[in-house]
Amino acid sequence: MKINRTMKTARNDKQGERGFTLIETSISMVVMMIAGLAVSSLFVFSLQNNVGGGDRALAMAVGQQQLEQLRSVAYEDTTLAVGTTTSTVSNGERGYTVVKTIAEELNDDNSSKKLKKITIVVTPTLGAPAWTRSSVTLVSFRSSLASGTYAVQ
Repeated sequence: MKINRTMKTARNDKQGERGFTLIETSISMVVMMIAGLAVSSLFVFSLQNNVGGGDRALAMAVGQQQLEQLRSVAYEDTTLAVGTTTSTVSNGERGYTVVKTIAEELNDDNSSKKLKKITIVVTPTLGAPAWTRSSVTLVSFRSSLASGTYAVQ
């Protein structure tokens, strides 16, 4: 009799145990798949954003280099002639469009302040997607050694 009782309890224990059904398993797999896709799309976005940051850093370096070239010449040099020039520069296997604008600052009475405003806009042309190719703008002022009023407004 003792053996029958043991067999009955073993059989009852197995009937009380239930595993996951096929539907429960399928639903959990779909939930995990959705979470995995969300994480992978976030990874791709951050990777592209990092590439855009690198392009902006290289564009800033190109702009600073262009600005230093303009700072190294004399105030009266033809390189600092008033106007806008556009050029293409390569740096780090990337292409950049550089727009240099030089403007003469004037006083209220239209006399020269002996001050030039230099604006350099650098835009990546190749490489990353268009939304990561934002322009970098640098603005600097260059003054003459001659006496004058230099108040910037």
